[in-house]
Amino acid sequence: MHRHLVKSALVAGATLAVLSACGTGSGERTSEARGTEAAVPAPPEKKPVKGLPGMPPVLDPEDVYAADRPNKLSPVVKDFPSRVYVPNTESDTVTVIDPKTYEVTGTIRVGRQPQHVVPSWDLKTLWVNNNRGHTLTPIDPRTGKAGKDVEVHDPYNLYFTPNGRYAVVMASLDRELVFRDPHTMKVKKTVPVSCYGVNHADFSLDGRYFIVSCEFSGELLKVDTEKMEVVGQQRLPFQGAMPQDVKVSPDGKRFYIADMMAHGMWVLDGDRFTEPTLMPTGKGCHGLYVGRDSREMYVTNRGEGTISVFDFTQGRLTKKWKLPDGGSPDMGGVSADGKVLWLSGRYDAEVYAVDTRTGIQLARITVGSGPHGLAVYPQPGRYSLGHTGVFR
Repeated sequence: MHRHLVKSALVAGATLAVLSACGTGSGERTSEARGTEAAVPAPPEKKPVKGLPGMPPVLDPEDVYAADRPNKLSPVVKDFPSRVYVPNTESDTVTVIDPKTYEVTGTIRVGRQPQHVVPSWDLKTLWVNNNRGHTLTPIDPRTGKAGKDVEVHDPYNLYFTPNGRYAVVMASLDRELVFRDPHTMKVKKTVPVSCYGVNHADFSLDGRYFIVSCEFSGELLKVDTEKMEVVGQQRLPFQGAMPQDVKVSPDGKRFYIADMMAHGMWVLDGDRFTEPTLMPTGKGCHGLYVGRDSREMYVTNRGEGTISVFDFTQGRLTKKWKLPDGGSPDMGGVSADGKVLWLSGRYDAEVYAVDTRTGIQLARITVGSGPHGLAVYPQPGRYSLGHTGVFR
């Protein structure tokens, strides 16, 4: 009996020791697990971008289009009616389309040869560039009413510096970049250029410089935004080059320049401004439009009635859509929700609405003669850099 009690006590003691050991071991493992979890390195912080003085902060150093997400409208424009504004260069009018019904809702009479409809930096005004009328017609996007014309010589295209300090008129035939007050359009500085046909541009990630295409001499300019000076110039390595639209990549490392005679996009290192390489897309490559997810860019090939789709991540073209019955897709923009690409048919007096997921044509709308720099408005973004709607 005594031996049995002793044996039982020994077994109980051993059991307690084992349980105690198990408890300690479990605690150590938990501690180790927590320590391991804490030791996992956090993702590297994105370094803030030192932008142009006065420029709104860059939201994402790896995506200049981070503010352009679907339906992410600024409080300034959220109550504006959604419309498509089409400048008709040979009719001297702007056709207004309701994108929901695909119907023309009005026609606005403007000056001679309207080239582009351009959202102002503060998003409050649409400026119609009457190239040969030498005026800008302001349109109030809240009411759709045109205001009094402002005299501006040779306004082929219009941009705004990222800090909103200046409007930049692309005076194509005058061979000038004219920096003006963004509201009154009074001249602040005129920069003569030696190339011919300045027409399109886009700004670097930090806004400190912009790349300009010179259509008639096949050249590119690099311009210091703050100094308002040309700091670089080069001729494209293609006989008869005719550069058009310009867009910066989401990460800001490359610029893409459409060329309607080289039938493709030039890919340029903007910082180094070295010789670019050509990526063929299609005949008459003309307009460049970035999708709402910053993954794809739609490239219009005006000479063959097609749209190429470029994937930024893969660095290559992934699709090509052909407009049924042909066409001449030119300039335009992406709808606020990102689902529809709107394009003018330059030589066909029509506008195309294309599904951005499938490439299917949703509508083909008759407008005035020579439709060009079409603007979809409003669009997501905090401010406008100009053209038909380049937003940050």
